Amino acid sequence: MNTITISKKITKGEELIVVSRKEYENLLRAWLSTERLTKKEAHAVKSGLRQIENGNFFTSKQVKHALGI
Repeated sequence: MNTITISKKITKGEELIVVSRKEYENLLRAWLSTERLTKKEAHAVKSGLRQIENGNFFTSKQVKHALGI
């Protein structure tokens, strides 16, 4: 098996994942076939992500505890 080292300067410290062209094309096809979000849905997703970033969320453990599960 061959090993290739990619400089962190190229990836700017980001993780790099290598997949075969066939797998990439399958992933791309699946992504392109997904439904697009409406503006209202996209706004809700962005709002939710902001809340998560700000730490404004409950874990599943907290919800289960609150529900007595």
